[in-house]
Amino acid sequence: MSLLTQTASQPAENAVSSTPTLREAGRRARYWLLAGVSALIVAVVSTVLAAGGGVGGKPLEADSAAPAGARALVEVLRRQGVNVTAADTLAEARSLAGAAANPTVFFFDESGYLTDDQLSAMSALAPRTVVASPDFLALQTLIPSVGFGGVSQTAVSRAACTVAAAVKADKLSPGGSTLTIPADDAELSGCFTSGENAFALVEQATADRTLTLLADGTLFSNEKIGQAGNAALALNLLGAGDDLVWYLPTIADVPGTGTPSLGELTPGWVTPTLILLVLVTVAAAVWRGRRFGPLVAENLPVTVRASETMEGRARLYARSNARLRALDALRVGAVQRLAGQVGLSRLASLDDVIAMVATVVDRPPADVRTVLVDAVPASDSDLVALSDRIQEIERATARATTPLPPGRMDS
Repeated sequence: MSLLTQTASQPAENAVSSTPTLREAGRRARYWLLAGVSALIVAVVSTVLAAGGGVGGKPLEADSAAPAGARALVEVLRRQGVNVTAADTLAEARSLAGAAANPTVFFFDESGYLTDDQLSAMSALAPRTVVASPDFLALQTLIPSVGFGGVSQTAVSRAACTVAAAVKADKLSPGGSTLTIPADDAELSGCFTSGENAFALVEQATADRTLTLLADGTLFSNEKIGQAGNAALALNLLGAGDDLVWYLPTIADVPGTGTPSLGELTPGWVTPTLILLVLVTVAAAVWRGRRFGPLVAENLPVTVRASETMEGRARLYARSNARLRALDALRVGAVQRLAGQVGLSRLASLDDVIAMVATVVDRPPADVRTVLVDAVPASDSDLVALSDRIQEIERATARATTPLPPGRMDS
């Protein structure tokens, strides 16, 4: 037996397998498993620490301790005896304001959830309303004459107005947005001026309501409430009454639009594509329809004698008593034949034909016109008589225009 045969006949258990075992696969993937678990632990710990440190939450949220929240201001107001209640919807704010005797509403709509009608309803909830960081829709709805004035460039903004809360605050922290007001509007007061006709606070006071617009709502945040006179301004604006409704709208204030239609669910390219397909279909139909050319008249399979056609039309005229129509048919044929007999073209006018025929047959033109145009048959006998006269004129014209054979003379 050869060496090759002996090697092939060895038991299969002596062969070495190249497929890794489960233990070897786990040893190779151990590094990546440890790295993934470590990353997951770091993410969970960071999330917990961030939540505990208060770095999250919505801007100016009443119970948020984050730098952008307003928990510090709310706690100070509560210590001063002001009942601060947070509202997430317009209906909730209306209920809270209606239950209070002398409420104040603080409003901040960062995402612009409310419509113009909802903004108008919000401004009428309480005798005093403070709007922080109003957007364009809020300005146009609440006080249309107020506009945006840009960012303040003044290092220190002084009150310089008669609004009590602004006078007590005296000054605000530098920077921030501003609003502009018309110079001739006596109902509007601008405080904390910055540049020409730019103010950090605008107040509209009427007989029963006071509406205050704060251009930069971050002045009331935890991060800035302790700067300059921000705290004094906030406490005097929001603490004027015993109840404060802290209203920050949410997605629940967005009016429902019902079930979306098929057009709203389809992508925007569907409608133009359908229109293009319709236009292509119409163009293809016109193109294919013109390929065959104009219609071709097909000869009848039988030949009908003219006398039979004439008799059939005559019976129809007689059955409907259409004497004038029958006479007109005779006159049209006679005028065409007379024009050819007197040497006129088919395009010659009726007056030319009558004048030439009258000259040829030596009759007055009025008589010829009466027979060929003017006479109207009142009975069947009149129709027969006129047809005879037409035939007589045709015969006379034919005799007058037909040359005689050589050597023959009329008697």
